[in-house]
Amino acid sequence: MPRVNNNDKGRWPGLLPLVIALSVLAADQLSKLGIRANLAVGESIPEDGFFSFHHVQNSGAAFGIFQGYAPLLIVIAFIGIALIVYALFFGRFSFLESTASRLAFSLVLGGTAGNLVDRIARGMVTDFIEVGPWPEFNIADSAVVIGTALFAYAVIRQVMREQGRDGQ
Repeated sequence: MPRVNNNDKGRWPGLLPLVIALSVLAADQLSKLGIRANLAVGESIPEDGFFSFHHVQNSGAAFGIFQGYAPLLIVIAFIGIALIVYALFFGRFSFLESTASRLAFSLVLGGTAGNLVDRIARGMVTDFIEVGPWPEFNIADSAVVIGTALFAYAVIRQVMREQGRDGQ
């Protein structure tokens, strides 16, 4: 995996993570706007099947936990966003040296911001993607999950690479 040159304060360290996070935020908000404009809460298209668009409002967190705790979730999201912004743009952390880990943090940042916008504006999050037995989710949720999985992969790969160099 290519390494990021931390001395290069030009293109990658500042601009690309911001573009990725803002793209996730925009895609998330536009998709939710489209769902709210075209499906009533509780309505599904198609009505049955493994995959559908099913408009639900979630006042909790992932999988519907912490229902009714929107103020706490807003505070947690602000703290998470502040930590990610610091790590991406101001910190010098070895775990953010790989392109994959910076991409992962950018996805988590955009996804967290997407759901935060909903919580602040509506007091709840619009979810609409329904796949099989899993609870409904949205693009922001997907970005957070993919980003988290990608970060775990990047860290494991970095540890394995470092152990290989050390002869362990």
